[in-house]
Amino acid sequence: MTRLRQIMVDELQRRNYAPSTIRNYIHAIEDFARYFGRSPYYLGPNHIRQYQAHLFRDRKLLAACGVSLDARRREGMALVVMNG
Repeated sequence: MTRLRQIMVDELQRRNYAPSTIRNYIHAIEDFARYFGRSPYYLGPNHIRQYQAHLFRDRKLLAACGVSLDARRREGMALVVMNG
């Protein structure tokens, strides 16, 4: 496990998040990093805005497409937790 991932897991555990929520958040950050092809360590608020635009525009994450609003909220919250 990378140091950044461990820090995020530790923070989520400190906040008493459920193990399934932690897994979902880690997965969301993996997708975020994969989209930019670099470690989340090197990504900041502008990247988060770009990625959120991608989620709504390109991946069409809408409730009508079978993705719940809760899934969109999880993606966004994972990015907030990662960014401090």
